[in-house]
Amino acid sequence: MYRVEDKYCLSEAELQMLQARIGAVLHPDANESGPDGYSIVSLYFDDLADSCYQDTLDGYETRDKYRIRIYNNSLDRIGLEVKQKLDSRIYKKSRRISRREMELLMSGQCIKDGMSESDPATLFNLAIRTRGLRPKVIVAYERKAYVFEPGNTRITFDRNIRASDRVEYFGRSDIVYDALREQDRVLEVKYDEFIPDFVLQLLELGNMQQTVFSKYQLCRELYETLRSR
Repeated sequence: MYRVEDKYCLSEAELQMLQARIGAVLHPDANESGPDGYSIVSLYFDDLADSCYQDTLDGYETRDKYRIRIYNNSLDRIGLEVKQKLDSRIYKKSRRISRREMELLMSGQCIKDGMSESDPATLFNLAIRTRGLRPKVIVAYERKAYVFEPGNTRITFDRNIRASDRVEYFGRSDIVYDALREQDRVLEVKYDEFIPDFVLQLLELGNMQQTVFSKYQLCRELYETLRSR
């Protein structure tokens, strides 16, 4: 099932205000490791033509993202994901992989898959074989998330978005990041068929602007800008 995913850029004051409102009504996400939420680190892949990056820049309604994701800087839980986007609707295919499988994919090698499009490993392997899929950038940030069961509603507040082009350092504790100077805070509103009206009312700020930017795009642009100087 495709889920709706709307994004909004926020100032720190706006983020704090909305988080206080939502936190007073909705339940925290079960993945939380503490009162500040949890950290996410993702290794994004792209092909030889940088198709994922270019499709995002060009604003194509249909585009894909390939990534490996870990939480709280731990390799105990490693997720393999292919995120397919159709306008504002998202369909994510994910499953866990081992550290060895992660290392194989990072080196451009295929892993065992279920030979089905529902298995993200199948899509990764196909892109590796036919398009030269390789790691491109690491994206990290802190997330505070809240959930509401009706509509499968999920509200996330992401802050301190940062990047590294040292993709071989993914999963290591000594990685050094470059901070984004702008757009380093974002609110994401995700739901299935509907979002309850009272949640929309809690999110009203008046001057909050919806955005189509992706964290992958912003972090790639950071290094494209540095290389062009």
